[in-house]
Amino acid sequence: MKETNIPQHIAIIMDGNGRWAKEKSLPRSLGHREGSKRIKEVIAEAKRIGVKIITVFAFSTENWNRPKEEINLLFSYLEDFLKNYKDKLMKENIKLNIIGRKDRLRRDIVIKIEEIEKLTAKNNSFIFNIALDYGGKWDIVTAAKKLVLDCQSGKISESQINEDAFAKYLALDDMPDPDLLIRTSGEERISNFLLWNLAYTEFYFPKIYWPDFNKNELLKAVDIYSSRKRRFGKIYG
Repeated sequence: MKETNIPQHIAIIMDGNGRWAKEKSLPRSLGHREGSKRIKEVIAEAKRIGVKIITVFAFSTENWNRPKEEINLLFSYLEDFLKNYKDKLMKENIKLNIIGRKDRLRRDIVIKIEEIEKLTAKNNSFIFNIALDYGGKWDIVTAAKKLVLDCQSGKISESQINEDAFAKYLALDDMPDPDLLIRTSGEERISNFLLWNLAYTEFYFPKIYWPDFNKNELLKAVDIYSSRKRRFGKIYG
């Protein structure tokens, strides 16, 4: 693997759990369960090679349209993940953030989220963001509302508003934008994920389902990223 150009921030759309299960004649629930196992493996490998931040799209604002039974199952896996991963987060000095809406989540889940965010708040070797009940359009609108309120209260003036100032109102706050977006399953769209932050991100769409995306697949993605030249609108010879 070429380790000369490691993305500092990787965003991941973990797609294909249901289709993985269907192709194996298994219940969708098993696809989601297998998918949840990949997260820890990918984070461990990302941290090992020098990645600093991973942001995963766990549940979108549109996912509420899924069957209630599947939604309940997804959140039960989230609860198990937070419970079982807590000690590892502390041992590995990993900070966990949940980005997205919290007003539509069950109160007991919000309490658990806030507890683990507080517990890991001072960890500084790696940042793991989980986008939960998140949508890119919601993120931008929410940021705009916060900015308007701060303008009205005098915390910021119109002359101070620019792209950098606006970005601090978004869910990722002052974290650097993702260098690389990975969406598994072969689908080639971003599905309302981090719309502002993905403006100059490199995209990679492997044609495998998320439950099959292991550490070797991550290394392959990083190799492909490393071979690209990021121009940011400039011209290189």
